[in-house]
Amino acid sequence: MNKYFLHGLYGLLGVIMLSAIAFKIFQPIQVLPRMHLAPAFNLIDQDGKPLTSEALRGQFVIFTFAYSHCPAPCYGIFETLQDVQSRLDEAQLEGIPVTFVTISFDPQRDTPAVLNAYAQSIGADTQRWKFATTTNQTLLKTIIGSGFEVYYERKEDGNFAFDPTFVLVDGWGIVRAEYRYATEVSNADRILRHLGVLAEEVRNSKGTAKLAYEAAHLFLCYAP
Repeated sequence: MNKYFLHGLYGLLGVIMLSAIAFKIFQPIQVLPRMHLAPAFNLIDQDGKPLTSEALRGQFVIFTFAYSHCPAPCYGIFETLQDVQSRLDEAQLEGIPVTFVTISFDPQRDTPAVLNAYAQSIGADTQRWKFATTTNQTLLKTIIGSGFEVYYERKEDGNFAFDPTFVLVDGWGIVRAEYRYATEVSNADRILRHLGVLAEEVRNSKGTAKLAYEAAHLFLCYAP
C-alpha cells in the first residue's frame, strides 16, 4: 500500500481522535445521553381519562412512580416535583411544554377519584401534573419494571417497597436522564438544569448546527 496513503490515513485517524478528546475535555456543546426508548403505555389518569405515551410526544415528561398511601414524606418524591413545578421558568423552556406523570403501582386503592383527591391535597397543577395507573397488574409491571426499570413490590402490610426514581423523557419518547434518589443530592436542581439542556438542543439542533449536536452525542454519549 502506498506509504503516502498510509500517512494520510493515520493523519485522518489522528485528527478524529484529537477531535474526540477535545469534545470530551472542553464539551463545547452540552447534551444528555439518548439512553433508550421509554415504554409505550395506555393508562387512566386522575380524571378518568386515557393517558397514552403517544399523547405526550412533543413535550418533555418527568415520570415518577409511587402511590397515594406512601408514608410521608415518601422519599421526597412529591416535594421534589412541587419544587420543579414552581421553578420551571429557571429552565428557559421558551414554550416547550413539560408534563409530570406519576404512575401509581397501587391500582386497587388508587382509583381516579383517589388520585384526584391526592393531587389536590399536595397542590399539584393537574393541567401539567398527571396521576395515572391501570388495573392490569401485568401491564403495570411491564411498564414500570421492564420499561422504566424501576423496582417495586407489595409488602405484607399493604405498603410497597420500591426504588424512588425520576425519569426524564424527551419529545421523541427517548429516556434522557434517570435520577435515583439514593445517589442524587438535589434532584430538583439537576432536573431543572437538564430540562434547560434539552430545550437548548431542541432550539439549536437544526440545519448545520444539528451536525454539531450529533457529533456531541457521538463523542460525549457513546464514546468509552
